[in-house]
Amino acid sequence: MRRPRTFILLWTLATAATVSAFVLHLALHGRIVSLGYDLGRSRAEQARLREVKRVLEVEAASYRTPERVEIVARTLLAMEPPPPERIVPLPAASERREAALAQTAEGSREKP
Repeated sequence: MRRPRTFILLWTLATAATVSAFVLHLALHGRIVSLGYDLGRSRAEQARLREVKRVLEVEAASYRTPERVEIVARTLLAMEPPPPERIVPLPAASERREAALAQTAEGSREKP
C-alpha cells in the first residue's frame, strides 16, 4: 500500500513542477515580447531624435553665416551700419606685434 501513495505523491510533485516550469516559461516569454516592443519603440525614438538633431545642426549652421547675422540684425534688431565717423580702424597684426616688441624693449631698458 505504500507504493501507490508514493507513486501518487511523486506524480503530483512532478506534475506541479512541470506546470510551474511552464507558467514560468510563459511569464518569461511574455516579458521578452514586451521588452522587444519597448526596444522597437526606443529605436524609433532614437531615429527620430537623430533626425531632429541633424535638422537643428543644419539650422544652427545657417545662423552662423554672415548673411544670416546681417539679416537678423537688420530685421529683428533694427540695426544699421555705423556712420563713417564711428568706425575706428585697428592696426594690422604685424603692426601690433611691432608695437608689443617695442614696449617690451623699452621696459627692459628702463630696469637697471
